[in-house]
Amino acid sequence: MQKFVYSYPTKVYFGEGAAADALVREMPKFGKTVLLAYGGGSVKKSGVYDELKQLLLAAGKEIVDFSGIMPNPTYAKAQEGARLVRDRGVDFILAVGGGSVVDCCKVISAQAVLDEDIWRMEYERGQFPTSGVPMGAVVTASGTGAEMNSGAVITYEEKLWKGPIVGNSASFAVLDPAYTATVPPMQVLSGAFDTLSHAMETYLGSSDADNVSDDVALAIMRNTVVNMRRLLKNIDDMQARSNLMWDSAMAENGMLKVGRLTDFQAHQIEHQLGAYTDCNHGQGLAVIHPAYYRHILKDAPEKFTRFAREVFGEETAEGGLSALTAFIEECGLPTKMGQLKSKVEITPEVLRKVADTCNIIKSGPRELSREEIYEILCECL
Repeated sequence: MQKFVYSYPTKVYFGEGAAADALVREMPKFGKTVLLAYGGGSVKKSGVYDELKQLLLAAGKEIVDFSGIMPNPTYAKAQEGARLVRDRGVDFILAVGGGSVVDCCKVISAQAVLDEDIWRMEYERGQFPTSGVPMGAVVTASGTGAEMNSGAVITYEEKLWKGPIVGNSASFAVLDPAYTATVPPMQVLSGAFDTLSHAMETYLGSSDADNVSDDVALAIMRNTVVNMRRLLKNIDDMQARSNLMWDSAMAENGMLKVGRLTDFQAHQIEHQLGAYTDCNHGQGLAVIHPAYYRHILKDAPEKFTRFAREVFGEETAEGGLSALTAFIEECGLPTKMGQLKSKVEITPEVLRKVADTCNIIKSGPRELSREEIYEILCECL
């Protein structure tokens, strides 16, 4: 294990009725004005919005609504939220939704207390925020694990860029599996595949032998696959949803990443694909992962073989990759670019731009060239 410092700032309230427990205990610690942030109308249709609103009012809070956070949150939307926080004197931000809402609010939280543009601060000056408006997260669609850290994935439309911005961590997170009950089946499976991807990409980074993080990552992968298959049999299996919600949190609370380097090249490719296409993140990963792994299979044979055995019960690295590909098909997730919902036609020309602009990871099994990234993307057409 490499040298590291581990600190975990987010308090987790897990299980049925967790929102009431969390807000009754936590809200007295914060100021009067709360930004209640969410996406479309699903939280209102499900009744989650009304439940949380009543809990906030009972705590003596004034509520400022901020709705319309999109599935791939934009930089413009985050800036809009930061202006609202400043203008209305917001004391606390409550993000209600999936990873997109939580990510957007993490940036809003940090940007609202900065006197400079956060993107330029991070990408031109190499400085990162150290404070923000306090926030909490109520997760209604799991998979990203966004509630467990300070990193956000934001689409900067004017720059045709999608990537990480460091924001502010939630002081507490509510993980109530019942809140996921109305999420469409494909969205549930897409989110769960994102969890699987997080664990796979962490595992395939550089680590020493007999690393406990590898052991935990493999356990999370195996458990994610088992519970995704349970949902294929019964999408209303609340125990499986509960397990997947905690798998998601475990994959992104930092425990798998300390003392090692991670890969995340598939994520980098998908992020930039998303910048051009606005495709669903988990589904984009499902398309990219098998093609990427075919290219690096021989660069990490021991890890791929162990992955094959412990996650899918296969004896060879090649068998594990075939099993992963078959599992993606079993879940009904996309396997080709043409199956992704996209705002533009995905052509070789678009993929060339993606390959030429995506971030290249140096800590994976092998550093890719832009030409090889383009080949991987074209194999997904």
